[in-house]
Amino acid sequence: MSVPGVQQLVLPGGCPLWLMERPGAGILSAKLWMRGGSSADPRGQRGAAQLLAGVLSRGCGDLSGDALADLVEGCGAGLRCEAAEDGTLLSLKCASSDAEALLPLLLLMVRRPWLVDDQINLERQLNLQTLQRQKEDPFQLAHDQLRGLLYGDGPYGHDALGVEEDLKTIDRSQLEALARCYGQAGAVLVLTGELPPQAEELLLAGVEGEAWPCIKPQRLAGPRGLKQAQLACSEDDTEQLVLMLGASTTPLGAAHALALRLLHCHLGVGMSSRLFVALREEHGLAYDVGVHYPARLGDAPFVFHLSTSSDRAAQATAELLAEWQRLLDQAITAEDLELALAKFRGQEALGRQTSSQLADRHALVLGHGLPFNFADRCLAEAADLTPEQLLEAARTLLTAPSLSLCGPRTAIAQAEAVWQRHSLSSGQH
Repeated sequence: MSVPGVQQLVLPGGCPLWLMERPGAGILSAKLWMRGGSSADPRGQRGAAQLLAGVLSRGCGDLSGDALADLVEGCGAGLRCEAAEDGTLLSLKCASSDAEALLPLLLLMVRRPWLVDDQINLERQLNLQTLQRQKEDPFQLAHDQLRGLLYGDGPYGHDALGVEEDLKTIDRSQLEALARCYGQAGAVLVLTGELPPQAEELLLAGVEGEAWPCIKPQRLAGPRGLKQAQLACSEDDTEQLVLMLGASTTPLGAAHALALRLLHCHLGVGMSSRLFVALREEHGLAYDVGVHYPARLGDAPFVFHLSTSSDRAAQATAELLAEWQRLLDQAITAEDLELALAKFRGQEALGRQTSSQLADRHALVLGHGLPFNFADRCLAEAADLTPEQLLEAARTLLTAPSLSLCGPRTAIAQAEAVWQRHSLSSGQH
């Protein structure tokens, strides 16, 4: 395909390289997205992808961790690496004038990382500490519970940071094996901003032009979720109850995914959103309320989340379930659809303001095996969706939600009683 200001190349070995020229600001953003995040953690090594991602910035090639940090920070640049569920992302943002010094780091970190025991152990301790802190957060506890209900012990069934018992035993040889696999499941590199004249040569400079065996990301079926209604409860000595009601749905780009995106805008975006108005403004039930619907290679979660005072647990549960039931019983109005479309377009526009945002967006889309113009296609297709099509999507994907509760024992008991009486608890609507 041909897009003005956009050039597509292929690095030696097969990695697609997309160059998006945005002159004027003097800023360069580079995103290297490699398929194989926490959902690809080997059995017994849950947390390996994130552990490896954290260690990548602790030295590469001839640069120790300190030398690498001095180089990046000395240029006033930002360089980070993290693993999510479906991929590992290396992200560089720098002044265009520093591209010659910094662009070679991207492939160097992937191809020649310093995987030394003391740095691995340091990163491991940081991740373990974060996991420990999460156990003190009722919102995180409810989220972790719901993840287990929706995905069991499958690839999406654990936090990207991993689980403690696995994380404690991952060793250097296992990380080295994972590092050698980078690119084999697909990778894509996107550069956006004021580009240097010889971007391809600069990228290869750190590895002396050596080819990186790599494939273009393909459109493949990702991890599947469970489709039955379930309940999980966790007692926590607080004055609030956290409720998460959700279902595993469908991958980015699949049938009904765009309809769910518009429902997400209708339900959870802004102070005019349905859940905010109904649960917070009309009933005064919510400390916090919203909808979570991330992009995934596999069955993405579609989640209502609500925190409320423990003494209103029964009413809050009833109202939250009623809002979910409403999705299955009746189509939204034409006016609500127009507002959802406006929010969707606004979110798309806000996500394209900077070179870094553009690079992020295209790296994600291309990494999912979708076309470069996927976001523009979605904008056009969304305008043609009808309220009836949104209702069909809800009835296809949201009929068997699961409920996760975290809070005081008495509040949980009240919420559970409401749940057990509701038809959604049996996956019926």
